[in-house]
Amino acid sequence: MLRYTLMRLGIFVGCFVVVSGLVYSGVVPRGLGDSNIMWVALLALVLSAPISFVLLRKERDRASVQVVAKVDRMKANIDANRSQEDVEDDATRTQGHGQAQGQAQAQGQAS
Repeated sequence: MLRYTLMRLGIFVGCFVVVSGLVYSGVVPRGLGDSNIMWVALLALVLSAPISFVLLRKERDRASVQVVAKVDRMKANIDANRSQEDVEDDATRTQGHGQAQGQAQAQGQAS
């Protein structure tokens, strides 16, 4: 997952450098007033997104497999904890039910 993120960041930085070169050479218009850096960042983001989508397809698939595996492990852990809590709750109920019967018998014998 970290590898995909770093590759995506690298593509963005590359696009940022290219776009800033194009802006400063006059090929692409400058932003309004002091917004030049935001304009360059926005253009770089717009260009890097489809490039990343195409170039990083295999890496994205690998990252998604890792995420799915992690989510499945977490779900299994949650289910295991939930079933363990259910067993403990059942044991507590059974124990409490047994105590109530014992008290009822004790009261019946006292009468």
